[in-house]
Amino acid sequence: MKKVRVAIVGMGIGRVNGRALASNPRAEVVALCDLVEESMTEFAARLPQPDEIRLYTDFDELCRSREIDAIFIGAPNQLHVPMGLKAIAHDKHVLVTKPLADSVEAAERLVEAAEAAGVVNMMSLSTRYSAEVQYLGTLARLGTFGELYYARARSIRRNGIPDWNTGFIRKGGGAFRDMGVHVLDSAWWMLGMPRPLSVTGVAGAKFGPRGLGFFEREAPEEVVSAPESYYGQFAADDYAGGFIRFEEGRALQVESFWASHQPAGLQIELFGEEAGAQLRPPTLYTNGPVPAAVADAAKEFGAKPQAGRGLKDEGRPLDITFDGLTRDRSKDWNAIADHFIACILDGVPCDAPLRHGLIVQAMMEGLLRSAETGEEVRLDG
Repeated sequence: MKKVRVAIVGMGIGRVNGRALASNPRAEVVALCDLVEESMTEFAARLPQPDEIRLYTDFDELCRSREIDAIFIGAPNQLHVPMGLKAIAHDKHVLVTKPLADSVEAAERLVEAAEAAGVVNMMSLSTRYSAEVQYLGTLARLGTFGELYYARARSIRRNGIPDWNTGFIRKGGGAFRDMGVHVLDSAWWMLGMPRPLSVTGVAGAKFGPRGLGFFEREAPEEVVSAPESYYGQFAADDYAGGFIRFEEGRALQVESFWASHQPAGLQIELFGEEAGAQLRPPTLYTNGPVPAAVADAAKEFGAKPQAGRGLKDEGRPLDITFDGLTRDRSKDWNAIADHFIACILDGVPCDAPLRHGLIVQAMMEGLLRSAETGEEVRLDG
């Protein structure tokens, strides 16, 4: 059986992506790349056939290897494009963690190069590939909501500024590119990926520059005080929010906070002509009866619709929850890995190409630019 030989770059987010790819029977992780060799050694020991995994601290050397077919890029935002361009130049398929880049211009260069080279190119988006988002997206495409015309999306942490890599807090990083991208991408996808027309936004940093609101990757429940040598480099947003207008009158309100005096949580709410929904816990709001497609589609996700009253009630408000439709992070990553491998080996059209990442990047950068200028930014040029 032919296997895709994959290299994992970055021992942060690369670990969960690497485990998922290693669990696919048609893929094998053959190489790791990071600046810290001990991190690679420790992670390699957790993978199948650790003694056969090559370790690289030189990304250029990794790209030149003929024993590698595809590369997962999990480095800081600012390195996604230069690394991606080198990988593509050596004819490697690429799977890139979010966000695609640190600017629209850089993202455009990577998308153009990947499409010109004809390699499989895909975004790694754990929220979009969660069962909750996939199920609600399936209902949207089946017409359950009628026309989806509005959405709200937010991702909030109470103390959640990363303290382990300055790429997060320097220019090109920030809360919106780190967290907001998840709910922005997922809400946009569930809305049917409408063309964005304009965006108005606000953003700033109220906690990070004071050394507050940080947490450690190894102990996320612990609140830590970052040293001044770290937080003194803060040059990004720790909160952002805005309003995006799409074609055909659709709109999205989106918010992201790395730190706040509010309860932590991630939520997406959909407003449709025939029904609405929220993401967590997955709930459908409608007036009965419920279309058969709701139950039929739920079976594919191992879920069962539940309502306080009968699902066939006529004209009465129904709040429908779904037994069994709970998030399993490992399944999210596995779904990404499985689709990436299927795109390479089976020629399956990629449903999360880098071009999607480019469109999301344009919305993010437009919101942050609006925050700087205090003016609406047009995206339909």
